[in-house]
Amino acid sequence: MGFQFASDTTETTLPVRLRLIGVLILLGVGWGSTQALGKMAVSSGYQHFGLIFWQATIGVVVLGALNLVRRGHFSLSRAGLRFAFIIACIGTLIPNSTFYISVAHLPSGVMSILISTIPMLSLPMALALGMDRLHPLRLLGLLCGFVGVALIAIPQTSLPTPEMAAWLPLAMVGPLFYAMEGNYVAKWGMGGLDAVQAMFWASLLAALLALPLALGTGQWIDPRPPYGQPELALMASSAIHALMYAAYIWLAAKAGAVFATQTSYVVTLSGVLWAILLLDEQFSAWVWAAMAVMLVGLFLVQPHQRAVDPIAAS
Repeated sequence: MGFQFASDTTETTLPVRLRLIGVLILLGVGWGSTQALGKMAVSSGYQHFGLIFWQATIGVVVLGALNLVRRGHFSLSRAGLRFAFIIACIGTLIPNSTFYISVAHLPSGVMSILISTIPMLSLPMALALGMDRLHPLRLLGLLCGFVGVALIAIPQTSLPTPEMAAWLPLAMVGPLFYAMEGNYVAKWGMGGLDAVQAMFWASLLAALLALPLALGTGQWIDPRPPYGQPELALMASSAIHALMYAAYIWLAAKAGAVFATQTSYVVTLSGVLWAILLLDEQFSAWVWAAMAVMLVGLFLVQPHQRAVDPIAAS
């Protein structure tokens, strides 16, 4: 899902704020679609290393083109290389591997709900690193996250089959590593790179690391046509993720990090709706209750600060 940013918000005029809200909604809807598209991509039996290679490669093309348009540099220092390598591992290879494995066995909508646990998992890490302070309401939000996962895992009627619950721990690895990624960036920075350059290099290294793994494990995906639904879903998901990440960076710069992180709500809600529309998934009352509890927890753990230093968005 990307990096965390420093906690700040901005104050804007009503027309500009409405436009920023529109971007936020579009961003969340786009990002939410990648969960359902990811499930479609694994429907033909494609496995994680092959999928990660092409996802990262498409990300390199999209982010590289974006960096050229914005006339950004491609130089890389030793610190930048170290950063890109770490993010390629904890932000792409590991969480995307567990996502593609678990989404083949779990409903896409449930995966979207679990994504909302990232801020809740991030909070205790930030506390351990001395970057945050614990408040009673945020502790309550953290507990809501555990309750939400329990509502999915424990009742035998929450998932289409009880056996699916065995895949929930693996599905939680992705949010855990995204939380690690966010705290790493917040604590140690991005090695002198801006966000687009950082993701470009991280995607490139992820592709280079995934290529021998895909070839060595027999998970290589032939890129030649014809393209069916899984291949088109992979291409769409990869391009959307890169574009939505760039849009998130723009939104955070224009409206502030606290405003931009509200995308999490839209991602969770739209991810469930995309699962219903694209995959015809149906959810039990337990899953809907889990989503409600997760959203409450997400609200409680989000940083809530008064606006500072207005930014003139354009």
